[in-house]
Amino acid sequence: MDDLTGFQRDLFYVVAGLDEPKGITVQRELESAYGSSVIHARVYQNLDTLEGESLVEKGAKDARTNYYDLTEAGEDVIRERREWEREYLAESDVEVEAVTDT
Repeated sequence: MDDLTGFQRDLFYVVAGLDEPKGITVQRELESAYGSSVIHARVYQNLDTLEGESLVEKGAKDARTNYYDLTEAGEDVIRERREWEREYLAESDVEVEAVTDT
């Protein structure tokens, strides 16, 4: 996780938060979060990097469409990161409210 760029981290979190998303779904989620367009090639190049780091795996939905999912190593990285955040944020005075869909 320490070696990831901010963009790669965001891609990783989006893949972690969705159920086997297609690349275009990941792109749209990031565009929604960023409030601006994200270059298609940038998404796929960085997903390939995450795959090369064994954090995500790519599978085939059909002959033309791939999906992405966390590997076991990727799940471990998420768990370790959440534990690290809890350790430091538990002492924080900042209130974080749960985000709900309305």
